[in-house]
Amino acid sequence: MSKPSIPQGTRDFSPAEVRRRQYIFNTLRTIFELYGAQPLETPSMENLVTLTGKYGEEGDRLIFKILNNGLHEKKDADKEKLNNEWNTLLSKPYSTPVVTERALRYDLTIPFARYVVMHQNDIAFPFRRYQMQPVWRADRPQKGRYREFWQCDVDMVGSTSLINEAELLSIYQAAFQKLKVPVTIKINSRKLLAALAELCGMPDKMMDITIAMDKLDKIGWVGVANELRERGISDDGIWQIERVINVKGTNDEKLVAFSDIMQHSASGMEGINELSKTLAYYGSLNASAPLMEAGDVDNDHNIVVDISLARGLNYYTGVIVEVVCSSDAVKMGSIGGGGRYDDLTGLFGLKGVSGVGVSFGIDRIYDVMEELDVFPKQLAEATKAMLVNFGGENETYALQILQQLRSANIAAEIYPDAAKFDKQMKYANRRGIAYVLLPGDEERQKNMVSVKNFETGEQKMISVDEAIATLKP
Repeated sequence: MSKPSIPQGTRDFSPAEVRRRQYIFNTLRTIFELYGAQPLETPSMENLVTLTGKYGEEGDRLIFKILNNGLHEKKDADKEKLNNEWNTLLSKPYSTPVVTERALRYDLTIPFARYVVMHQNDIAFPFRRYQMQPVWRADRPQKGRYREFWQCDVDMVGSTSLINEAELLSIYQAAFQKLKVPVTIKINSRKLLAALAELCGMPDKMMDITIAMDKLDKIGWVGVANELRERGISDDGIWQIERVINVKGTNDEKLVAFSDIMQHSASGMEGINELSKTLAYYGSLNASAPLMEAGDVDNDHNIVVDISLARGLNYYTGVIVEVVCSSDAVKMGSIGGGGRYDDLTGLFGLKGVSGVGVSFGIDRIYDVMEELDVFPKQLAEATKAMLVNFGGENETYALQILQQLRSANIAAEIYPDAAKFDKQMKYANRRGIAYVLLPGDEERQKNMVSVKNFETGEQKMISVDEAIATLKP
């Protein structure tokens, strides 16, 4: 029999890891609901035509397709309808038999747009939703990059107000402050990138320019310049891009410099105005920010206008955002990102519904928090106390104490077998359980229990009520 394994790019999670992941989920859920977002879930798989063509050429290649099961049982009318859908999608006859018509979701945004269109008559707009579910991408696995991973998204649709962008920046700040992760939040506008393409004299090359610029952190300016050249950008155009990228200073100083450079570009000036207003709204929202708690990370001055930020997805139209860990101790790509998509629902026939959203990369955030060692120590083990099982009447007595502990909301368990004392103690030690309760003959006769603190080694016989008071958080 071959050794059992799991698919490449996936992971098992131990109990300790699941508790830490739940800590992240619960922290984000609390913040999302504080900002008025409502929970939503969509199916793990979508119709392939729903996903194809929404993420660009590179994204389409990474969609996990699902092989049809029972296609031979389809009625002729269903087969014809399916082939017609593919003919429309591909804009050419598709004579090869269709073997896949569904796919695992690539992200949470396109399924959300599909949901909004399907349920538009049931939704009160503007609609704020958050969603925490796994997504799948047929990518090459590497550190911080998996084929199955979780995303946590929060989106606001049905409003063009830039207050929404400012709210999302505030959500990022609040979340990473509570998670104790120091971050830099990069902000840009796709309209500035369009203006940059105009400066190069190649407005039709915006996507080529953004795809290359999106790699600046990975391959440096020389690498980006070489790729721009390969994509047909002239040397003068490359110089224009380098001139803009080299603008330094505060956010306000950068926007002033961009205004001087792009003063003849309507899209450029519109993008600069969007960034300026978003930052002003954010300042108003956080002018009276609550006091930080002990251990919180101060992320108040970490929003940076970065014109090299491109975000590769096709559907962004306005302000775009990306979050990276700012600690020198951690080498990791983006741990969050998003932006404005003015007509995403138009892909499914519902025009004029603007939206903006951001995503949290849960798996990368987990890895960063583990490297920084910022998970609360009490997450290491849920069980606070274990009762030793001495068997006989003492076992019955132990079960009575166990019920009292749980009624007092103290996580506790009993060793199920009346095994050797040493074996039970080794189990508790290996589990990292803080307290061991010894309900032996003397304790039962006196209606008491001996409590051993594994951390200090101290042991004393006390009443059950005193034991509950000792174990209470």
